[in-house]
Amino acid sequence: MKHITFHLDFISPFAYLAFENLPQALQGLSYSVDYKPLLFAALLKHHGQLGPAEIAPKRDWTYRQVLWLGRKLGVPLELPAAHPFNPLHLLRLALACGAKGLANRYVCETVFRHVWRGGADAADAQRFELLKDLLAPERDPASDEVKAELKANTEDAIARGLFGVPAFSVDDKLFWGLDALPMLRAYLEGDAWFASGDWDAAHLLPTGASRAPKA
Repeated sequence: MKHITFHLDFISPFAYLAFENLPQALQGLSYSVDYKPLLFAALLKHHGQLGPAEIAPKRDWTYRQVLWLGRKLGVPLELPAAHPFNPLHLLRLALACGAKGLANRYVCETVFRHVWRGGADAADAQRFELLKDLLAPERDPASDEVKAELKANTEDAIARGLFGVPAFSVDDKLFWGLDALPMLRAYLEGDAWFASGDWDAAHLLPTGASRAPKA
């Protein structure tokens, strides 16, 4: 049985769709999953990238696409009242409900749906208190211990080469994005392509040209 680590941030609609679609995408396979919240913004900062919501035309497209994808996949999805938002309180809450930097599926499901169903404000303090009461974390989400776990999860993700969410790590392989779920399934099924050399060859491709930094 293969073990999957699902790296996520509740700010990402693609992470939400992948979370909801994962059981169907991997139906019939034997696997286990750890759910590992991290701070997506820190990945962007490390790699010098802007998020999809920080590029105006891409922002519009992203919201249109996820609404369409939710409809296609049969996953209820409504955009929150404002996006992007600061997800730190939600990430820490999820970790405070678990242990050793992990959150269980029920907790992740509850937080994801808090953000992506109903069209309410994901950053609203009153809603957060209601969510906190519902989940009843055993630890204080604002504790140094929980903050350290989120930082460690994020630093571990960067060390593994993660650059975005959702991401799935299995063995020494990393799969990124909602649209990687069929590829992840193929790997779990033992598809011979993964031993053909093409996986490693992609890493060895020389760079033909690069943009010079602005003066």
